[in-house]
Amino acid sequence: MIDYTSLISQRVQDIKPSGIRKFFDILETMTDAISLGVGEPDFPTPWHIRTAGIKSLEKGFTKYTSNAGMNDVRKAICEYLERRFDLHYAPENQVLVTVGGSEAIDLAIRCVINPGDEVLIPEPSFVCYGPIAALASGVPVPIPLTAENEFRLTPEQLQAAITPKTKVLVLPFPSNPTGGIMEREDLEKLVPILRAHNILVLSDEIYAELTYGRHHVSMANIPEMYERTIVVNGMSKCYSMTGWRLGYVCGPKELIAQMTKIHQYAIMSAPTTSQYAAIEALRSGDEDIEAMKEEYDGRRRFLLNGLRQLGLDCFEPRGAFYMFPCIRSSGLSSEEFCERLLVEQKVACIAGNAFGESGEGFVRMCYAASMQNLEEALRRIALFLQSLK
Repeated sequence: MIDYTSLISQRVQDIKPSGIRKFFDILETMTDAISLGVGEPDFPTPWHIRTAGIKSLEKGFTKYTSNAGMNDVRKAICEYLERRFDLHYAPENQVLVTVGGSEAIDLAIRCVINPGDEVLIPEPSFVCYGPIAALASGVPVPIPLTAENEFRLTPEQLQAAITPKTKVLVLPFPSNPTGGIMEREDLEKLVPILRAHNILVLSDEIYAELTYGRHHVSMANIPEMYERTIVVNGMSKCYSMTGWRLGYVCGPKELIAQMTKIHQYAIMSAPTTSQYAAIEALRSGDEDIEAMKEEYDGRRRFLLNGLRQLGLDCFEPRGAFYMFPCIRSSGLSSEEFCERLLVEQKVACIAGNAFGESGEGFVRMCYAASMQNLEEALRRIALFLQSLK
């Protein structure tokens, strides 16, 4: 028998599997379960966007594109960012089209990390940042955020986490899993610290369009930070295009050039059909964004009110489509709560500690589900909580 542990990279072996997958493995064995676990829009991709992809296939546009992405896609990205967020990038050398936002994050981190460099990661946060940093020979450094501060990163927390090895700060806002946001005044408080220590910012803005009562502000909107901010975004959340796998990264041309080299060797180019669909989305999809956001906002308010009526403490999320209620009053750990809720009442949510140790005592519930399913989920959660008394 071959000892594969001696052949597999130790760095890869040291990375833990995603804590999210555990619950989906259980869910796949069940019927009549309601899933609040999948972080994915429940809307189909708008028809005019699908049509653009279909027409590209009918016309035989199935070849490789430029490594950086079709010129029309990069132009459309720049027009969209200027129109929606007042962000200004040059399509010829400041934009790279990627296979989803996940590849963009990977490229950005690999581009700037040397062995031993530290990557600051506010947590709870999306599960990929730490493993990607570790695979790049970097050192992920979590910064625990708190519900009492609405999961915002404070300058005091940032300053305390910095060492001479700090290279990058990840800003994962609006946040998956908490729904927390950073407003302009929050970002501005971080700027003197970041500049003093020559720290780059990786701003994951995949949920930028999904903010409620606030308009998203990027760290790149702050003039002093434009030159040291890498912006990651994509089509998945705002246009309900998760399966199309189309993202992008924008930033200083010197950094984008290096990311493009990695992309050339690892990927070649993003899916051609998806790029044609993206042009239509970026140029004609503003109404789709607003319609979906309005629906999410109604679900957000419904679920928040329902959880509070059940006695689960939950701050009001201002972005994305997640609720992050505290379940400590149940007397269960996050994993115990989720496993028992799934088995006993067939409602799937994700344990908060899957998003970092500071997520213990919380669970993530995604409200990208129908109102009917949210209502039934609340009924089942009520029965589950009653059974614990």
